[in-house]
Amino acid sequence: MIWFPYEQMKTMKQPYRIADAEGVYLYTENGEKMIDSVSSWWSVIHGYKNPVLTEAIKAQADRFSHVMLGGLSHEPAEKLSCKLEKWLPGDLDYCFFSDSGSVAVEVALKMALQFNINRGSKRRTVLSLKHAYHGDTFKTMEVGDDEDYHAIMTEKKNVVHIPTELPALEEAFRKYGEELCCFIVEPLLQGAGGMRMYDISFLRRARELCDQYDVLLIFDEVATGFGRTGNRFVADLVLPDILVLGKALTGGYIGHAVTVANHRVFNGFYSDNPEHALMHGPTFMGNALACAAALKSIELFENGNYMDRIRSIEEITRREMAGFTDPRIEEVRIMGGCVCVEVKESSVLKGYQDFACKRGVFSRPFLKYLYAMVPYVIGEEQLVQVLDVMKEWFRDQR
Repeated sequence: MIWFPYEQMKTMKQPYRIADAEGVYLYTENGEKMIDSVSSWWSVIHGYKNPVLTEAIKAQADRFSHVMLGGLSHEPAEKLSCKLEKWLPGDLDYCFFSDSGSVAVEVALKMALQFNINRGSKRRTVLSLKHAYHGDTFKTMEVGDDEDYHAIMTEKKNVVHIPTELPALEEAFRKYGEELCCFIVEPLLQGAGGMRMYDISFLRRARELCDQYDVLLIFDEVATGFGRTGNRFVADLVLPDILVLGKALTGGYIGHAVTVANHRVFNGFYSDNPEHALMHGPTFMGNALACAAALKSIELFENGNYMDRIRSIEEITRREMAGFTDPRIEEVRIMGGCVCVEVKESSVLKGYQDFACKRGVFSRPFLKYLYAMVPYVIGEEQLVQVLDVMKEWFRDQR
């Protein structure tokens, strides 16, 4: 029996059983056709059954599907590492692969902690954001700030959470700056913490303060990377010391992630002392199928005018949502390929998923947040349909 995520198994409603998927559409066993408005947790940016990605995986499977990176190497992992080294900004050149975004964030935090240990520093405190979500493994839960997802984490040590406000940022560095080993953020867009959006000026000042206080800056771009904020990567605007990518890295075809360090961080481990090595090694890191998919996914992103597509998605969304209001709505937020309607009470969204399904849209609102993060291959008519269903819900429920 499947144990489903984020559900009380005793009371959960039956999930939609998917028999096929193509482009932006999911097809259920009952013959329903739904636009996937959340891109399978924000990952399937090229849509389903993309022939280029499918062929890349098939071709690699004909050679081999996986070999470990412990004492071995292979061309797909080497090519992907080389591609990311050239493609990512600044000196983010050293790629440590893993099998999920959460694990990749764990690796980033471990890097930051051991970087300080290796240089003889006693810095242990992590600065993070209020409403942060970085995954469901233990250290990511600790640096996160989400009571709904992480209620079991009743005690958090050596973690400070601040709002995305400049006075709070300044105060945190004045108070804790000499104790911090790193500052970790979801840049510009906080996903599972409520699709909260904030200004780039906060990150620019964070970079300055991290430099001033000798603190590593980590960008968790598992959700925001590959264009979701309207930027290729937020790291293109403000350069972190460590960058974490996942989800759309493989176009959502296979779970894979990467933690990318700059030269300073890498050199903090590069030593004749074996105790300075990064002792971490996920079994499926650098999986050959995933690397082959990632290489083709990046190629599609580069050659398919994806940033123009994302700008168009944002323009259409702003046009269609302009002036939309309702007494039950707290705020409508739009950034790049994300739109969020935050309501005042979570009960307002009860029943929306089935309502949307009947109108040809798959949606998965959570808590007080009704949102869409559509595949970038979506057409204008399909996107308008997603947004119209959102608006229709509030008209229908009056």
